[in-house]
Amino acid sequence: MKWSINQLQRYRQGAMPFDEMVNLDSVKKRNPEIRDIAPIHVTGSCTIGASKIDCRFRLEGTMTLPCARTWEDVTYPFTIESVERFSWDVDTLNSDDEIHPVEGDFVELDPVFEELVLLEVPLQVYSEEAADMKSVEGKGWSYTTDEEYNIRLQEERETTVDPRLAGLANLFDKKDES
Repeated sequence: MKWSINQLQRYRQGAMPFDEMVNLDSVKKRNPEIRDIAPIHVTGSCTIGASKIDCRFRLEGTMTLPCARTWEDVTYPFTIESVERFSWDVDTLNSDDEIHPVEGDFVELDPVFEELVLLEVPLQVYSEEAADMKSVEGKGWSYTTDEEYNIRLQEERETTVDPRLAGLANLFDKKDES
């Protein structure tokens, strides 16, 4: 999305609403974990001042990420709400660090949207099949849930007899010889 400052000046009396679909395929290059991203629905409004613009954004979309256990595709829906400020005035930019600079005569929104989406990527996602997975083994590796591991460990402890007490294990098995 790109707006001209002259176009925005027409909305100085009130807020400028917008409702658009934005394609952000460029986030896949910046984060290889993102396998796919659907067009994002962007809604909101902007208030235009003499030297700055205050915008309220709501981004809604879905991205495809790898499952942390099975490496299969997982569709991850997201909703981001943010307030961003833009300015083309040097004094305004110097007075506040949280204002995006406007270069030239256009307000470029795609880089801001990219950053918001990249910050929304979770560290791990799991597919529905991963939740049902109790244990898996391969050549030189295995995966087990904590619950399964604790059950196996408990079973091993119950079946293992302390070697010092092994002779007592058969004590009651002998028939009374009297």
